[in-house]
Amino acid sequence: MLFELDNVELYFKNKRILNGIYLKAETGKVTGILGRNGCGKSSLLNIAFGSLKAKYQLIRLDNTPVLKPLYQTKRVKYLPQYHFVPNSFRLAKVFKLYQLQWEDFAKRFPTMAQFEKHRFKNLSGGERRLIESYIILKSDSQIVLLDEPFSHLAPLHIDVVKELIEEEKQNKAIIISDHMYRHIIDMSDDLYLLKNGTTKLITNLTELEDYHYLSEGTLSN
Repeated sequence: MLFELDNVELYFKNKRILNGIYLKAETGKVTGILGRNGCGKSSLLNIAFGSLKAKYQLIRLDNTPVLKPLYQTKRVKYLPQYHFVPNSFRLAKVFKLYQLQWEDFAKRFPTMAQFEKHRFKNLSGGERRLIESYIILKSDSQIVLLDEPFSHLAPLHIDVVKELIEEEKQNKAIIISDHMYRHIIDMSDDLYLLKNGTTKLITNLTELEDYHYLSEGTLSN
């Protein structure tokens, strides 16, 4: 499946935030978005999901325009920066609601196995992020949008989540953004830089230095 977000123009209080955006993602690939804090990456993902409406936007699936918010089609799952699991829910209930098996999760993350009966609010920030990232990646969908999935995760958990993304991309189009740019560079099949309100497709990693997203020599370190 081919997902395209095109001709996006977004304003906040008469200030143009995004302009002339184009982004493509497809089944079997991870599409990464890099950019400095405040450049509009989260806004772009919200527009793709359908929770934020831009002044202009065009979303296409397999070259066919989608005229209603994408989340209404039930073809997409979105991991926002904020926690979406209710604090009072026990993890067993959360997994049941998303039709996922706790045993599969515990097998992949053995240190988390003990928390099945725990309430979401009793976990650390990194543990909560891990739970939500897993849920979004493993739930039934064709498109996955990940906003800062590695935030607060332990290094070991980051490696396993990256493995999970590699597995899930075989049947899904995955779009990911995170300030931990080395992970995004490492796992992206296609890479975009969001700068000055527009997207630039990166065909050579040295362009990240040319566009001053990374300091000169960073990539060789």
